[in-house]
This record gives sequence, structure tokens and C-alpha cells, in this order.
Amino acid sequence: MLGMALAALDGTIVSTAVPQIVGDLGGFAVFSWLFSGYLLAVTVTLPVYGKLSDTFGRKPVLIAGIVVFLIGSLLCATAWSMASLIAFRVVQGLGGGALQGTVQTIAADLYPLKERPRIQAKLSTVWATSSVAGPALGGLLAGYADWRWIFLVNLPVGVVALWLIVTYLREPGRTTASRTTPRPATPPGATARGTGPSRTAPGRGHAAPGRTARASSGARGGAALRHRVDWAGALAVFATGALLLTALVQGGVAWPWLSPPSFAFLGGSAVLAAVTVVIERRAAEPIIPGWVWRRRTIAAVNLALGALGLLMVAPTVFLPTYAQSVLGLGPIAAGFVLSAMTLSWPVSAALSNRVYNRVGFRQTAVLGISLAMLILLAFPLLPFPGQAWQPALIMLLLGGALGLFQLPLIIGVQATVGWSERGTATASILFCRQVGQSVGAAVFGAVANGVLASRLADPPSPGLPRDLDSVSTALENPAALTAEAADHLRRAVDAAVDHVYLGAAVAAALALLVLLALAPRRFPVITEKDAD
Repeated sequence: MLGMALAALDGTIVSTAVPQIVGDLGGFAVFSWLFSGYLLAVTVTLPVYGKLSDTFGRKPVLIAGIVVFLIGSLLCATAWSMASLIAFRVVQGLGGGALQGTVQTIAADLYPLKERPRIQAKLSTVWATSSVAGPALGGLLAGYADWRWIFLVNLPVGVVALWLIVTYLREPGRTTASRTTPRPATPPGATARGTGPSRTAPGRGHAAPGRTARASSGARGGAALRHRVDWAGALAVFATGALLLTALVQGGVAWPWLSPPSFAFLGGSAVLAAVTVVIERRAAEPIIPGWVWRRRTIAAVNLALGALGLLMVAPTVFLPTYAQSVLGLGPIAAGFVLSAMTLSWPVSAALSNRVYNRVGFRQTAVLGISLAMLILLAFPLLPFPGQAWQPALIMLLLGGALGLFQLPLIIGVQATVGWSERGTATASILFCRQVGQSVGAAVFGAVANGVLASRLADPPSPGLPRDLDSVSTALENPAALTAEAADHLRRAVDAAVDHVYLGAAVAAALALLVLLALAPRRFPVITEKDAD
């Protein structure tokens, strides 16, 4: 949980200190790369760390990730320019990719299926606490100390996390996996009624003929086989993801979508994706093995959580703007409206096992995403300008619905693979969620800009901004506008956010269709027994 806290606190604590950072280092035109650079590094390294943890174990990968993150934090505190700070944030992200995926995988390794919702809910509380404590701590450090302390504060937390992990984390012995066809969420070690004897899953936990593989019998730490790290594949995955995410993050911001830079980045990412497929098909131990997409369960969950990343852009990116510009709340109060979602999410996730033990992983996720779709559709029905408790209630209900959706899918996928594949499978679904979030930021940003532009094209009163670049300035100084102009601008922002939430509801509908069309009704849960 302390290791996860490093990644969870990072985004919220840095965002509150941006004005002080820009005032000291300059670089206002590129400060968004403080977040984009970190996001790129985390996203493109997730599958790499997932494969490495399957090959060498979770503990060394997690330790290495924390060390790299702390080195990046220390370098950020010594930055002398915006360019150097962005570069050091990328170093932080290289460590952050190991934190997010490996911690989730370790939770699945250490705890049986029936206990995982409780443990995952505790990990979710780290994110919930960070969403509330991060902005407050960042504001205090930036206002009363120095912005460099927001990076230095990671050092004591990381050192304690390292000490605890090195001292107390004992990875369980390597196990063999036997596949059954149980009732939904049958705990590992229990054979479902009516399914016959357990049998080894063909092609699961073993490499293809002619390829190097870890021994699937015997405890880890015995006679180890020699592994080949697919460094060419790792570099190709990193380069492909970096180009694609750069195009999505910067498109419509740093340059127009229909412009040579956009075409160059998107075209380059397509070419590199083709090269990556060729490299991975020839690799003995590929970073992104083909079975991730050939297996129906994992492929369906990857696509569904990609849609989750897409819809999450609506509350996390656009709700604070709505709360401040339409409702007239301050930044702290706007943050509390959003935090309502992070409070109900872990509670719902912790209780989700009571549902999926009865109806199965897929049906629980279907219930959660169906409720989320209806809740997202309710947001545009809120009155204008409305009261703060109304969107807060929407977010509270949305968090409860998404807790029922996400956690059963993650636990369900982890229960369908053995130790040697769990890191890769977990990283693949987190990777798809991160990519979905980047796509959502680009798509919904274009939607919001389009709505604002149409509402401001023919202003009913003088003083309204005539271009999107001037909207943020007008929102920061509403007193400079006439009452009629200010009201029109608020209504324009309200309409833009309403359209974004409608788009998020469409993303929820896509996730629902994917689950109904692709995901098996009963996840093929495996039973794991010690090799001896």
C-alpha cells in the first residue's frame, strides 16, 4: 500500500503546485508535459514490467520500480528548468509503471480468490485517500515551503516501503495450474460440482513448442531455466506507445488534428505497431504474447477496461471545470465533489464478492456498467446552475457502480491464469485502461471544444471570448464580463460538459456490448496447487 501510495499521490500533489513551478522555472506553454510525460512513461512500460515480473519474480521488479521512482523524485527536486523537470518526470514514470501493475499482481499472488476483494479494496482506499490528501498537502508545501518538497516528500515514504518489502515480502512458491469449469468465482482449490475432474489447461502456463519456458512444475527457486529478455520487443512497444500517446495527448492542443505533426505521429505509430507485431511473433518470450488477445476472457476484459479509461475522462478531467465554472465553487470544494466517487468506489469493490460469488464475474460487471451508463445519462438532466450536492450524488453513485464493474473483471482475469502469466495479464488490462484514458482525453477534449466553439460563434452580448484560447482567461476572471455574457459562458461550459458525459455514457454502452458479446458467461477459473 505504501508503494502504491507513491504513484497515487503523485498526480494530485503535483497539480496543485503548477503555478509555483511555472513562476519559478517558466515554461507555461509546455507545463502540461509534466503530466503527459509521466503518463506516457507509465503506460508504455506497463506491459514490459508485467512480462519481467513473470520472468524474474514480482519482488525484484517492484524494488527496482520504487528505486527508479525515488531517483526520479530526487532529480525533480533539483530541476533547474522546465525542460529538465519534464525529463525527470519521465524518469519518475519509468518507475511508476512498475508500481501500478506489480502491486496488483502481488495482491493476486498472496491472497486466495475469496480474499482478493478485501485486499484490492484496501489498495483502492490508497487512491481515495490520495485524491483528498494530495491537493491539500501539495497546496501546503507549495504555499508555505517550496514546490520542490512535493517531490522530496516521496523519499521517506519510498524508503519505508522499500524496507518493508525487502524485509517482509515473501513471494509464494511457484505453482502449477489445473483448469476446471467451475461455477462463477469458485475459490481456488475447490472443484465445481458437475464439471468432472480437474485437468491441466492446454496451452496455458506453457510456452509454445520450440520456445523457452519456465518449468511449470516445482517451486520457484528450483532449477531455473535460462530466460531471454525480449529487449527488442520492449523497445518496440515503448516507441509505439510513446508515438501514439503523444499524438493523442498533443493533438488538438499543440497542433491541429488535421496537420502534418498529427499525421506524422499517427502514421509513425502505425508503422511501429506493425514492426512490433513482427518482432513479438518471432521472439522466444515476447513482451506482449499473442495469447493475451487470443483468449476470449482476457481480450474482452482488455476492451472493456479500455472503455472504462475512456469514460473516466468525464469525471476526472471535466467535472472540476464544471464545478468551478458553472456552480461557482472554489478549487478545494470542486475537488470534494469529485472525491465523492473515490469514497464509494472502494466500498463497492470490497462488497463485490458477495455479488460475483452468486452470479459470476461477467454478470457482476454487466450490472455495474449498466448502472454506470444510466448514472452518466442522468448528469445532463441536472438543472442549471444547480447545487453542489447534485453532481456529488451523481459521483457517489457512479463510484459505487464502477466498483462493481472494474474489480470483478481484474480479479476474474487473474483467476484464469497461473503465476507465470499473471503479471502479463494484469499489465495488459491496466495498459488498455491507460490507453483508453489517453484516447478519451483527446476525443472528449475535441467534443468539448466543438460545443464551446459553436456556442461562442455568434455571441449574444459583447465581451464574450471569440476563440477557445480566451475561454480559460474569461473563466478565471468572470467579474470582467457583463452579467449576460457571464451567464452565456457558464451555459456554454455546462453544455460542453453535458455532451462529454453523454459521450462517457456511450463508452459505458460499448463496454457493456463487449462483455455481452465477447466475455464468456462463466470465467474459466483455474485451481492452483503447490507442485509438491
